[in-house]
Amino acid sequence: MNGPLILASGSPQRLSLLLKAGFKPEVRIPEVDESILPGESAESLVERLAVKKLDAVISFGECGVAADTVVSVNEKILGKPGSPEIALEMLQTLSGETHKVITGVALIGPKGRHSLVVATQVKWKELTKDEIVTYIETGEPLNKAGGYGIQGGGKDFVVSFEGSFDNIVGLPVDEVVSCLSDLGCTCS
Repeated sequence: MNGPLILASGSPQRLSLLLKAGFKPEVRIPEVDESILPGESAESLVERLAVKKLDAVISFGECGVAADTVVSVNEKILGKPGSPEIALEMLQTLSGETHKVITGVALIGPKGRHSLVVATQVKWKELTKDEIVTYIETGEPLNKAGGYGIQGGGKDFVVSFEGSFDNIVGLPVDEVVSCLSDLGCTCS
């Protein structure tokens, strides 16, 4: 199938990753309730939300991708902080810890649908309150899962990671490209 790849996300990071991979996606921003269900794991949450986002904006016959990313540390799910106060709490929670960045991806194409979950382990250094406050003042943490962007100032906090760097940014590109191909998407 030729035609545009539909990106069911308003994330500038996901758009940038797809552009770097050679796609020219059409962006459609889904409106979905992102509430966590009682007892829901981070993995089932991100997969469920990715599927909901895809279904909200993709029509039959189109190629599309949707994703949702959270950070999980000590069984606690961290989404986007939304306020400097919550960002401070999140970043203090991550300080000196190893956490997982978990992305659920849903894809559709002429040969069907597929969803998957990719996790990357990230180890952080111990942060001072001044480092955290200075980072929050940049505004970067407020719209990022876990309150940081590894492609921005958050890279300074990372000691090491195991797995996909692109997943930490917000979309495991290698897995997405492979799945789109399997689903018959030859879109640009």
